[in-house]
Amino acid sequence: MPSSPSRRAELDRLGARPFAHRGLHGRDAPENGLAAFAAAVARGDGIELDVRASRDGEAIVFHDERLDRLTAECGTVGERDAAALKRIALRGGGTIPTLADALHGIGGRAGLLIEVKAPGRRVAWLCAAVAAALEGYAGPVGVMSFNPEVGRWFAARRPSLLRGLVVAEGGRNGLRGRVERRLSLLRARADFLACDVRDLPSAFASGARSQGLAVYTWTVRTAADRARAEAHADQIIYEEPA
Repeated sequence: MPSSPSRRAELDRLGARPFAHRGLHGRDAPENGLAAFAAAVARGDGIELDVRASRDGEAIVFHDERLDRLTAECGTVGERDAAALKRIALRGGGTIPTLADALHGIGGRAGLLIEVKAPGRRVAWLCAAVAAALEGYAGPVGVMSFNPEVGRWFAARRPSLLRGLVVAEGGRNGLRGRVERRLSLLRARADFLACDVRDLPSAFASGARSQGLAVYTWTVRTAADRARAEAHADQIIYEEPA
């Protein structure tokens, strides 16, 4: 949980506005593209984005493991170097950005959640790339992941950065699921949760909130989602209807 008034203030600053899920994307502004980030900044909202590691270890802004859905290319992000990925066109406009590209465009003008896509225990390469890209970045930012090893890495090596655990309970509400979530939260040393709106209300999220963690919820798309989030979370990560 936040350990000082200054850390709590930074957490409040991070979550001051709703977060646009993968940017404020639409027909001419593909998800996780620079145009989607610019649209969110123009609205005055925060941004949630995803990063994966390129073959040469750079943080690439892209959600899927494979390129197929969002580009005309095939294969995985991790099979290509950053320079090659930056030349790939996104369906709808623009090209795949690096995290450094995205940070330059956002320029500290929006609260930023960076979801680190690093499965397994070998997270150091991508976490180090994210940390390097964030050197000197002045805006409010939090790093988060489904993988608690990501939070653990940042707690040990970049403890000033806010850390989050992404959670989807998926009906796993038995003893084993509850224990696993609690252990993940402790291992991640999280300042905030990002939980699936479909799981709310959640005893796990409520318990974390009572301990001082912020609770953000994804992906909010409907009026019913918004009402649920307002009752049980501190901020939303939203998408607008197509």
